[in-house]
Amino acid sequence: MDAEIAYVHDRDMDVAYVSALSALGGSVVGGLISGAATWLSQRTQVMAVTREHDRARREDLYREFVVAASKLYGDALTRNDPQIQEIVALYATISRMRVLSSPRIVASADSVMRTALDTFFRPNKTVRELHELLQKSDGTDLDLLRDFSEIAREELRTL
Repeated sequence: MDAEIAYVHDRDMDVAYVSALSALGGSVVGGLISGAATWLSQRTQVMAVTREHDRARREDLYREFVVAASKLYGDALTRNDPQIQEIVALYATISRMRVLSSPRIVASADSVMRTALDTFFRPNKTVRELHELLQKSDGTDLDLLRDFSEIAREELRTL
C-alpha cells in the first residue's frame, strides 16, 4: 500500500512539473513573439521616417536646383555677363545631387547646366522675342527644366 501511495504521489509530482514547465515555456514563447513584433514594428517605423527624411532632402535639393537654374537661364537669355557665384552655386547643387540622387537625375541636371551656360554665348533675347517664342511653341522651347522635373518626380515617387 505504501508503494502505491508513493507511486500516486510521484505521478502527481510529475504532472505538476509538466504543468509548471508548460506554463513557463508558454510564457517564454509569448514573450519572444511579443518582443519580435515590437522590434519589427519599431524597425518599420524607423525605416519609414528615414525614407521620408530622404525624400524631403531630395525635394529641397531639387527645388533649390530648379530655382537657381531658372535664374541662371533667365539671365543667360537677356545678358552676356554670367555671375560666377551663381554658376558655382549651381555646380555645388549638382555635386550634392551626385551623393543623393540617381545618375539619371545628375545627367539631366548637367544637361540643364550646360544649356544655360551655352545660352550666355548666344545673342540676347528682347522681351518681345521671348514673348513671340512663348507664343509659337507653347513655351516648350524655353522650358529648360521640363525633362529634369519629370525625372525628379519619377524618382521622388519611387521613394
